[in-house]
Amino acid sequence: MSDPVPDRPVLYEVGGGIATITLNRPEAMNSLDIATKASLLASLRRAAADADVRCVVLTGSGRAFCVGQDLREHADNLTGKTLDDVWATVDEHYTPIALTITTMGKPVIAAVNGVAAGAGMSIALACDWRVAADQASFTTAFIGVGLSCDTGMSWTLPRAVGQTKAVELLLWPRSVDAAEALEIGLVNWVFPADRLAAEVAAIATRLVAGPPLAFTAIKESVRYAASHSLEESLAFESRMMARTGGSQDHRAAVASFVAKEKPTFEGR
Repeated sequence: MSDPVPDRPVLYEVGGGIATITLNRPEAMNSLDIATKASLLASLRRAAADADVRCVVLTGSGRAFCVGQDLREHADNLTGKTLDDVWATVDEHYTPIALTITTMGKPVIAAVNGVAAGAGMSIALACDWRVAADQASFTTAFIGVGLSCDTGMSWTLPRAVGQTKAVELLLWPRSVDAAEALEIGLVNWVFPADRLAAEVAAIATRLVAGPPLAFTAIKESVRYAASHSLEESLAFESRMMARTGGSQDHRAAVASFVAKEKPTFEGR
């Protein structure tokens, strides 16, 4: 199932349990104008709510993943709108985009095909995995236009690379190539550009075959532990174990293990 209009700013396609969301403004390096942000948010919510979707892939068309805010539109807005109207986009678009990705119970993969800058880098960081082409690069970019960071980067970047490196990259923006991104933990894997789509498809297919209830519980547990004490996190883990342990998937998987068979997970 796919969108019938190829010139939409965001394309949405579902096949084999995988929802592929593609930022589709290659002429503007997939920068985020209002229409693109609204469409991206709607697509993410659509994937989160679709029971037939068990994994989400987010990528870009052309030579960029996403270079963040469309500064041409932003410049027009600064002269033609009130400041409250200009910055409403943070609460209306950027924040819910980050929350929808991070709180989605399904695995989300960023297939970073090229430049990821500013909010584009933030969106990639919100995903569970970042799989990069060898030509990809990352830059925080916000300082260059005199801004703080948004779309969750203050939360996600330190958790990916540590606080010291995160502050360095935020206060002293530079282009981090794919090799360095892999070295510092910014991405999980790097592949040649011509293999990126196939490698991401293989990862997503493996995730589709996995236990969706367990994926959801683990994501919730990791997110909970990030802001709670050890004791609270252990108690939360116990609740998640009880939830997944009572599932049909768990019972079937144990029976498959005993029978030396490959388990099948149905999300029940």
